[in-house]
Amino acid sequence: MSVIVAGSITLLLSACGSADKPKGKPDPVVGVMIARAGPVELTTELAGRTEAFEIAEVRPQVAGLVVERLFTEGSYVRAGQPLYQIDSRIYAASQAQASASVAAAQATVEANRLRAERFALLAEQGGVSKQDAADARATYNQSRAGVQQARAALAAAQVNLGFTRITSPISGRVGISMVTKGALVTTNQANPLAKVQRIDPMYVNIQQSGADFIALRRAIESGKLVSGVAPVQVILPDGSAYPVMGKLNPADIDVNPQTGTITIRAVVPNPKGDLLPGLFVRARVGQGTVPGAILVPQAAVSRDPRGRASVLVAGADGMLEKREVTADTPVGQNWLVSAGLKPGEKIVVEGLNSAREGQKAKVVPAGSKPKDDVKSGAGK
Repeated sequence: MSVIVAGSITLLLSACGSADKPKGKPDPVVGVMIARAGPVELTTELAGRTEAFEIAEVRPQVAGLVVERLFTEGSYVRAGQPLYQIDSRIYAASQAQASASVAAAQATVEANRLRAERFALLAEQGGVSKQDAADARATYNQSRAGVQQARAALAAAQVNLGFTRITSPISGRVGISMVTKGALVTTNQANPLAKVQRIDPMYVNIQQSGADFIALRRAIESGKLVSGVAPVQVILPDGSAYPVMGKLNPADIDVNPQTGTITIRAVVPNPKGDLLPGLFVRARVGQGTVPGAILVPQAAVSRDPRGRASVLVAGADGMLEKREVTADTPVGQNWLVSAGLKPGEKIVVEGLNSAREGQKAKVVPAGSKPKDDVKSGAGK
């Protein structure tokens, strides 16, 4: 009876062992990549809005009627180019009056000079008192000051006459005219006559969270990132990439109290005028370079319920080891691994469905076998 029971146990154990690993089943086939360290440029994509490089709102500096508009709406104008003509007749008359005042003051100076010289000579001879001579000299000096005053009034009249021809303060594209011929304009009025914008180059105002900005600065200070001239790639609203790269300007020093963001400004060349002011865009901003970084395909990284990342590493004997890694930064279709891997190690990237930790596998370079075979782990 004991022999029969022992034999039954032996057969049962043999059956279980054969169910766990049937005799002759080949090791799973996994495709691996070699971990290589090198510099990796990090980028982030943020929302932004375009803004003209220079903006000038054209306003009148004298009052009067607009008698002519001298530009075509939407055209390119140069600095100093006339835009409007205000009725100048009253200002021309004021200039003529000021010019006559200068001539009269100069004539008075000459008469007072001769009188002062004559009184000085008579005072020496006793013909007039010294007080009369001093009064004549003072009158002469006052008339000379009057000439300077009249010349200043003439200069002001000439400036006001010049203001009747309103010119563009900058070079750029001029927009829609807000007034027409015959409109009455006033000095320094609130509403502009037109707006001129320089759109080459163009600003792109980008919003970055204060926390990300501080983390980036700390990474640069610690040496994890190497900072440089950050390139900026503008993504247009239709999803296409703007062909000209921009450069990042220093960030604003103030954090917006409502949004908690910092405004970063990029300068983007706009030679063809494709970028228009006020356009909402996306901006891919270079944040620096990570020296000695290792990139691993995202499909090769698994995470547990707590979010901890790990990969399978194949040893020299084909044994598979689970390795916890630090992979917090996505770079395209890869994860940037900052800890847990060494250059030269073999990372399993294919055949993960059949590969298990502590299992021995047949290791081949990734892409050397058909994907179906690698995923199934079946040998041929």
